[in-house]
Amino acid sequence: MKHIIKAFIFKGDKQYVAECADIAVVTQGKTIDETVKNLQEAVSLHLEDENLADFDLAPNPTLLITMEIEPLTAHAA
Repeated sequence: MKHIIKAFIFKGDKQYVAECADIAVVTQGKTIDETVKNLQEAVSLHLEDENLADFDLAPNPTLLITMEIEPLTAHAA
């Protein structure tokens, strides 16, 4: 059984988007912090009252987030 739920955060057209790889959860937010908070809440609500074994998940799985962000660019002096 999996002890980790994998999720990816990337910049959408207007907001950041978070999408789980292991379960059907997608959410968004204006900032990365808001997106992470929304993702935690969405995962919790999605799994509420579910049998985690049906999702091949161990009890109390961890949320592992990978972020795709643009690098900072150096400004000419």
